[in-house]
Amino acid sequence: MNFSRRSLIKLLGSLGFLGIPEMQKKYSLNTKLKAPKQIGQSMINKQFKPLDKVKVGIIGLGNRGSGHVGNLLDIDKVEIVALCDKIKAKAERSAKRITDKGHKKPAIYSNGESDFENLCKQDDIDIVYIATNWIWHAPMAICAMENGKHTALEVPMATTIKECWDMIDVSEKTQRFCVMLENCCYNYWEMMILNMVRKGEFGDLTHAECAYIHDLRGLLFHDTYYEDHWRRKWYTQADGNFYPTHGLGPVAQYMNINYGDKFEYMVSMSSPEFGMSKWAKEKLPAGHPAKNEKYVRGDMNTSIIKTNKGKTIMLQHDTVSPRPYSRINMVSGTKGTFSDYPARLYLDGQEGGHSWKQGSELDPVKKQFEHPLWKKIGEIARKSGGHGGMDFVMNYRMMTALLEGRKVDMDVYDGAAWSAPFPLSILSVKNRSAPVDFPDFTRGKWKTRGEFLI
Repeated sequence: MNFSRRSLIKLLGSLGFLGIPEMQKKYSLNTKLKAPKQIGQSMINKQFKPLDKVKVGIIGLGNRGSGHVGNLLDIDKVEIVALCDKIKAKAERSAKRITDKGHKKPAIYSNGESDFENLCKQDDIDIVYIATNWIWHAPMAICAMENGKHTALEVPMATTIKECWDMIDVSEKTQRFCVMLENCCYNYWEMMILNMVRKGEFGDLTHAECAYIHDLRGLLFHDTYYEDHWRRKWYTQADGNFYPTHGLGPVAQYMNINYGDKFEYMVSMSSPEFGMSKWAKEKLPAGHPAKNEKYVRGDMNTSIIKTNKGKTIMLQHDTVSPRPYSRINMVSGTKGTFSDYPARLYLDGQEGGHSWKQGSELDPVKKQFEHPLWKKIGEIARKSGGHGGMDFVMNYRMMTALLEGRKVDMDVYDGAAWSAPFPLSILSVKNRSAPVDFPDFTRGKWKTRGEFLI
């Protein structure tokens, strides 16, 4: 597989970044979405021979990639042996961090846009981390798996349903796992609530609410934060939820999605677009190239997902409104409800029928239900850092899966299901909030899988 500059231009063009309006070729309505014929063996519950040491290659050394470097350097029996970024200074900066820790300098790949292929071919790599622009996630993961490497990639796993199936097909064909690095599943509160759900504290779950609400206006218009303004360009091309997994991943685990239940269908709608245009008009200087950009993505996108067993999930995305950060992280059942930002809890029979338990009132609950993994490594996680320690916990679990030879916490089927609202929301919004079906990425195996590992 050769991703030359011509290939990249073709890829960008197909996404509408070079003038094809509204991504029409990528996002036409299709509510059937039948599974392609299986060409390999399922990766569900797949285990591997334990490794004595994990050797890692990392593609993309910006904000997320460099963060992974720091976490991986704090995990025993892990060696970073290769780095790739088309901006060589970024790769060299991370390489210095590695050598400063007393490790051998990793191989550097910075010779153009397709040099990641050479990293994927490096013989001694066990797993390739991918922390790049979204449109590269699928082609880079496929390239790595086809060269015999496991893959761990940033969110979302893919931007189209076809990419999701392509990654599943290649993972099954090559028998290499493909894990989406959804760090929010490893946050302190999310793991504690998962523990409470499994212990039956909320009874039978009926509904959940989740989101990615994060005011990114300053970063979306920043001159260098997103190279070539790739993220902002999505706002000029499509209307939907571009970033579903931070909120949805933990909720999917609470509800055993792909492990006894599945996403069945969803509807999606967006508010008017005001935020981006207002920011550009008021904040950008005269003559700025983005001053007169036209944005088509509504400020707030709201989707409702129905599961096979009838449960409901509200999923939201807003990155352009002046409001505090929130993933909502609300789960409700027959015995109680939890909601975050701020964390608060109400259990059936609780004194004061109109009041939450919150703040210091939750200390006894935390003491009783703190997830065992946070009890074990919480101190080192907070010290290593990365969004309060959840990045370290995620990377620790990824590396120990390889060292212990156990199955991964979240597999390619989970990454596909959690990423699917990206293209499906675009389909629904484009068609007056018409219901769109989720593919069954497990090909029916969700009915007998058990539960998530963590």
